[in-house]
Amino acid sequence: MTQPHTGPGTPTAGSPLSPTPTPPTPLVDLRTQVTAHLGETARTWLALALDEAAARPGTHGPISAWELRLAEAGRRCGTDHADAVRVLILHAAHAGPDALTRVYRQGTAAERRAVLHALPHLVAGPDALPLVEDALRTNDTSLVAAAVGPYAARHLDDHNWRHAVLKCLFTGVPVDAVADLHHRARADTELARMLDDHAAERAAAGRPVPEDLHRVLALTASEAKES
Repeated sequence: MTQPHTGPGTPTAGSPLSPTPTPPTPLVDLRTQVTAHLGETARTWLALALDEAAARPGTHGPISAWELRLAEAGRRCGTDHADAVRVLILHAAHAGPDALTRVYRQGTAAERRAVLHALPHLVAGPDALPLVEDALRTNDTSLVAAAVGPYAARHLDDHNWRHAVLKCLFTGVPVDAVADLHHRARADTELARMLDDHAAERAAAGRPVPEDLHRVLALTASEAKES
């Protein structure tokens, strides 16, 4: 799969995120990187879609024009780049929490994933946390991976963040997808207790303990969080 960026923190289209520290990659860089991998027809389509979203960001009729472009992104630009293209369109449209929620609730799994990737770029506060929480209740590993990105690192409280880490272990999502893992797990004794319990349950059931669990457990044993 072609990677449309040189650093983590922004979507790699069509698959769970690679390691994602906070903050995410600037979108101007993402557009440059994605455009470099698109053919001429796709580049033209993307430029028009972004201009259209910027010019008419609101809803016109039952659905906005840019929402239709979200649905076309995979066909127009290829599945390898669709997540990143959708993030760029959402940003061009200045999609706020209400619009993002509408797209998430009405969209396909791919469109929901793009919304989750877009959150750190578009929502400054915790208003979109219900979307993260919804994704974490699913068993779609691509949604779970997108949900534990930089937005969750900033806004999930400790209790829900710990359960998000456990969700990754339950579903097989690599913990490298968890943004700010090293900082948030550091000296977290409650997370350590939860990990120990999970490891004991798996061992009792004769199931292997994921290597990622040991990695996170080691982080919880490190020195106290910096102020």
